[in-house]
Amino acid sequence: MSVERFDLRRLAPQPWKNGAGLTREIAFGGTDSASFDWRMSVAEVERDAPFSAFPGIDRRIVLLHGAGMRLLSADGCIDHALTEALVPFAFAGEVPLTATLIDGASRDFNVMTRRGAFRSELLCHRTATTLMAGDVTLLLCCDGEWSATAADGAPLTLAPQQALLWRTPVESIDARPISAPASLLQVRLCHDRPR
Repeated sequence: MSVERFDLRRLAPQPWKNGAGLTREIAFGGTDSASFDWRMSVAEVERDAPFSAFPGIDRRIVLLHGAGMRLLSADGCIDHALTEALVPFAFAGEVPLTATLIDGASRDFNVMTRRGAFRSELLCHRTATTLMAGDVTLLLCCDGEWSATAADGAPLTLAPQQALLWRTPVESIDARPISAPASLLQVRLCHDRPR
């Protein structure tokens, strides 16, 4: 069982084509980042702009820093204020959305999964807990420091803006805060097998 470690500050920023922000890709699964089965990234939104459309993709987004943004679809079916930090919002990637910033630049974390290939779950933890792992599991430290121990593994320490990724299934992960206040995002991806 191997685990990958990431530091968001060391990931190369990829400017958006419309100049409204940039993305730092953490990891993806599949043949390449354009035809991914799953993808995790952090985006910095610097001005109002439309979101890119991703047909066949399910998306989850969570605010990390800033006052947030209003997400509005052209048909008005989605009108969501992404203003509370670490509270996930899910939507279909093919729905055209426009992001309007509330009060200055915002930073958010994104999970995308190809429908029929993977399903995602995005959770926020603030206290010690045993995490049920998935086929792919990511932990991202948002506040404080955390210790994470996977079954049959050594304890690993996470500081803010650091992440751990298991690309293969693990039984469970014990996560506990070392300092307070503490918050930890967990992404759990499972193969979307036919029911």
